Amino acid sequence: MASRTNAHGPAPRARRPAPDVRRRRLPMRWLLPSLLLVAMLAMLMLRGYVHSEILADHRIQSEAATDKVPDKILDGGPVIDTRGGRTNSLTVPDHRLVLTFDDGPDPTWTPKVLDVLKKHHAHAVFFVTGTMTSRYPELVKRMVEEGHEVGLHTFNHPDLSFQSTKRIDWELSQNQLALAGAAGIRTSLFRPPYSSFADAMDNKSWPVTEYIGTRGYITVVNNTDSEDWQKPGVNRIIRNATPKGGKGAIVLMHDSGGDRHQTVQALDKFVPELQERGYRFQNLTEALDAPSAHTEVTGLELWKGKAWVYLVRASDDVTDVLVVGIAIIGVLVFTRFGMMLLLSALHARRVRRKDFRWGPAPVTEPVSVLVPAYNEAKCIENTVRSLMASEHPVEVLVVDDGSSDGTARIVEDLLLPNVRVVRQHNAGKPAALNRGLANARHDIVVMMDGDTVFEPATVRELVQPFADPSVGAVAGNAKVGNRDSLIGAWQHIEYVMGFNLDRRMYDILGCMPTIPGAVGAFRRSALERVGGMSDDTLAEDTDITMALHRDGWRVVYAEKARAWTEAPESVQQLWSQRYRWSYGTMQAIWKHRRALVERGPSGRFGRVGLPLVSLFMVLAPLLAPLIDVFLLYGLVFGPTQKTVLAWLGVLAIQAACAAYAFRLDRERMRYLISLPLQQILYRQLMYMVLLQSWITALTGGRLRWQKLRRTGVVEAPGSIPRQRTAQSGNDRRPVA
Repeated sequence: MASRTNAHGPAPRARRPAPDVRRRRLPMRWLLPSLLLVAMLAMLMLRGYVHSEILADHRIQSEAATDKVPDKILDGGPVIDTRGGRTNSLTVPDHRLVLTFDDGPDPTWTPKVLDVLKKHHAHAVFFVTGTMTSRYPELVKRMVEEGHEVGLHTFNHPDLSFQSTKRIDWELSQNQLALAGAAGIRTSLFRPPYSSFADAMDNKSWPVTEYIGTRGYITVVNNTDSEDWQKPGVNRIIRNATPKGGKGAIVLMHDSGGDRHQTVQALDKFVPELQERGYRFQNLTEALDAPSAHTEVTGLELWKGKAWVYLVRASDDVTDVLVVGIAIIGVLVFTRFGMMLLLSALHARRVRRKDFRWGPAPVTEPVSVLVPAYNEAKCIENTVRSLMASEHPVEVLVVDDGSSDGTARIVEDLLLPNVRVVRQHNAGKPAALNRGLANARHDIVVMMDGDTVFEPATVRELVQPFADPSVGAVAGNAKVGNRDSLIGAWQHIEYVMGFNLDRRMYDILGCMPTIPGAVGAFRRSALERVGGMSDDTLAEDTDITMALHRDGWRVVYAEKARAWTEAPESVQQLWSQRYRWSYGTMQAIWKHRRALVERGPSGRFGRVGLPLVSLFMVLAPLLAPLIDVFLLYGLVFGPTQKTVLAWLGVLAIQAACAAYAFRLDRERMRYLISLPLQQILYRQLMYMVLLQSWITALTGGRLRWQKLRRTGVVEAPGSIPRQRTAQSGNDRRPVA
């Protein structure tokens, strides 16, 4: 018969916050991780934006008439002024050369061009793009400081002949913003991408030139093309760039867009040769004896430009860090998968041999099963009845931790043999387990959760490893019982693939990090040597497992000891559970950190187990979402095909590991249909949970136990069927 033991523990301690507190705190749990994720995505989007990976450079080839272009423009010079309704063109005076460089600044070639110009005391005009100016502002600043002029070449280098006025305005304003941030100036010079000589103006490009004038810009094309972009050789570049008959010219060259070593070499010969022939190399306004094209920017516009340049720099730095992160996660993921597949196969082969035995004789002595319970009225009957169907002799101690829903009375009213109820004031799960341990009668103690049910063979399979006297604890095989919902199926995949393959791997390595609270067994003497269950962390199961390793005990995995647990059925409940798990794991790692420098069994665990747990359970999950972040980045900015193939490759490897894990556990493969969606959605949730745990740890926050709502739907195959009951108020009685 069920007996009752009253035991009063320490002063009551809250095990969960009041419901109203939970509701107020939940948004904050999402807020900080979400803000960090949004900030990271924003930095990536900005990086793609300024690297011309969206609205990218493109030329639209077409033929257009020239009848709407004024003859004096077609027959005029390379400087076109349409400001204030004018239609003027200007030419450069004889023996004056205006070298112009397009598409920069480039971090490799622009400094070399500037060095050559400085060496020969020559000035030039650099038509810069906004993307390159944003990324290399120091080069633009150097241009201005050394007396060169800077003109706009749009932000993203599109063919403006086929763009709207809104897009043109955007290209100009963004380019000016970058220029203000880089050098503190505005410019009135503009060169359209893909422009040529003035006589190449047509009915599509001329309206753009007219519109540019209404915005206050002078359009500068060229009348001498070095054709350096074709890399024709140094001498050919010099011949192309040399005007005929001592005339002045605007010479087109490039300091970006590819390998420009021929341009630099040609420039170093071209400039002194023509200087000896009486040519002066000047910027445009010097050559035209006109006021400078530069205007100083001050006030808000200046600070907006500086802020823009700063953010672009930050986006590059953040992206560099994320690239390192994706490389690390790639190594960790593939290392973990490789280790899991290899070592889990070795584990399965070892324990499934026909001659495999844990010891000379099977374990047959009775064991004590401890069931800590806090408000488990919906589940506790299924739990206790499943234990009564056990094939191994057990005594059951249900430790009621101050429940307010009649959990203890439900167990007592079952009137089952070898079942005892121990009552205590609410003191938390570790205290409840220690209370049960103090009242247990047997040397082997099985611990389970109040929402878990065992199969008839579970206890027997769980305790067999204790035939080996070096074994101090055994981890069972926890299964998700409520797996029919989408969130349940995702957790089912996680349990089978992540947890059980991990346990096989850690078993082989001798550094099992966690005995699951749902199904675990301990040698009583081992528990007593390490001081019993501790409430120092929120992951008492991980804490005690690490303590046993450090004390020299083996911790092994019993794959046939299956237990069915009720997994969280809502995002809020899942968040609460995993938040506690991840934060508790961090606490346990920190608590046992001295194992890293100790000798003996503690040192062996510290130098093998702690690094593996830290890498695979703390660092890797935190970096894993980078796979999806870069998938999103690749879909938006490209290369799309390679990005998708890489992501599908990672998914295929995960699917192969999951399929192998399901095969080992003899699970149905149909649940793997939801694996891709799990990788996209579930992984992000786990990332935010872990990130919030990091924030809590780094800020010194405290996290309290939070009770999950149970439904009592999980039953184990072969357990004693629960009796149909009639309820009236607080009365529960069997119905015949």
